[in-house]
Amino acid sequence: MAKPIMVQGTMSNAGKSLFAAALCRIFKQDGYSVAPFKSQNMALNSYITSDGLEMGRAQVMQAEAAEIEPSVLMNPILLKPTTDVGSQVIVNGEVRGNMRAMEYFRHKKELIPDIMKAYNTLASQHDIIVIEGAGSAAELNLKSDDIVNMGMAKLAKAPVLIVGDIDRGGVFAQLLGTLMLIEKEEQDMIKGLVVNKFRGDKSIFQSGVDILEQRGGKPVVGVVPYINCDIEDEDSLSEKLENKSADGIIDIAVIRLPRISNFTDFDVFRQYEGVSVRYVTKPSQLENPDLIIIPGTKSTIHDRKWLYESGLEIAIKRLAEKGVPIFGICGGYQILGEKISDPDNSEGGGSVDGMGLLRCTTVFSQEKNRSRTRGRFADVNGVFSCLSGAEFTGYEIHMGETMSDDKPLLDCGGAQNGNVYGCYIHGIFDSSDVSERIVKTLYKRKGFAYSGNKIDRRAYKEKQYDLLADEVRKNIDMELVYKILNEGI
Repeated sequence: MAKPIMVQGTMSNAGKSLFAAALCRIFKQDGYSVAPFKSQNMALNSYITSDGLEMGRAQVMQAEAAEIEPSVLMNPILLKPTTDVGSQVIVNGEVRGNMRAMEYFRHKKELIPDIMKAYNTLASQHDIIVIEGAGSAAELNLKSDDIVNMGMAKLAKAPVLIVGDIDRGGVFAQLLGTLMLIEKEEQDMIKGLVVNKFRGDKSIFQSGVDILEQRGGKPVVGVVPYINCDIEDEDSLSEKLENKSADGIIDIAVIRLPRISNFTDFDVFRQYEGVSVRYVTKPSQLENPDLIIIPGTKSTIHDRKWLYESGLEIAIKRLAEKGVPIFGICGGYQILGEKISDPDNSEGGGSVDGMGLLRCTTVFSQEKNRSRTRGRFADVNGVFSCLSGAEFTGYEIHMGETMSDDKPLLDCGGAQNGNVYGCYIHGIFDSSDVSERIVKTLYKRKGFAYSGNKIDRRAYKEKQYDLLADEVRKNIDMELVYKILNEGI
């Protein structure tokens, strides 16, 4: 059976996911078979495995860092928020149903057998399991039914590293406060502290390291700098979602819907020279982009209404009339149509008119479409006629079925009407055959020729994982990490 090590944090977005990914890569580089694991993940960014099951993208990213195929065993429970107080509950990659928070809390301990079956199966296949926690290790109000932080550490008998975020301040209160708030048995399971996202000269923080070790009674495994690497981030607190001014020749504006999902679909465009990707939440931020993307959402009807109420719908339609291309993915595709209905209450119920830019109608059902997809663009009209025949791969995750009177965009569906395009395929832009044609066309419309390097998305990701691992390895005591791993609890 594999030896476990667990990464927990002092708060959300402390850097647990990336630190766990770095450990996955380091262990792989050192010759070990390693896999990530997170018992319960709450995220709207998800992925479809090769066997058609759904899991959180953070563990997909970590699996890529470990150079193994993503498996739903790595994330047996996925919660996808549908409202402020409820989520779709996915167990072992399949929808179990929608639950309000209190209902889920009452029943989540019943999922421990599912968690441990997945964990033990994974542990039987690898040398090391890097387990990631969620939120804070000291969520006192959730402690009695915890299955993802110290509760999971106990189940897996895993030594724990606690990661604190110095960039947001208060790292002493974060780390020492966490130790003070948990029980003695749990304190004994914590074998090291990590100060993450440090900016500046690390030597000036040596006194801080001494204070943490003296007062916490735990070794500081490392002080990790703020690492500028481009790795997919599933957290809703991601800096990528902050509104920024356009700073490239090409300006791509993504509408930041309230329940935006799979925003990693657009990361590939950031690789292209002179292309900026920014997220907007109000008309004044939209300005005059070269391309507008309406992304996926876990609550299509709710976010469709928000789009109208925010004033963005009118602004988008005005730009569409001027010839600015609009591209909708998944929920964004549904929103661009004429009608969205949810008769079975699969995403909250109700019916609403769409934006009417595509002649499509969508009806939700209880059954979720989960599939990996490969194909080609059909004969494409308008601005992106360049996409005709382009090959793509991706995956579909949606509850609705869409009927279209428009010309299909792909050989497997979708729709196009003038300069408005929509489809269900997440990851469709990752193929350089697709994203490069789009970028070159947008450059040409601005009177320029794109002369940047050709993009290989997979090779680019590999370089980023190596960069992450190299920087973390240089700034933590790996000899101590291996000692913690081998001694266990």
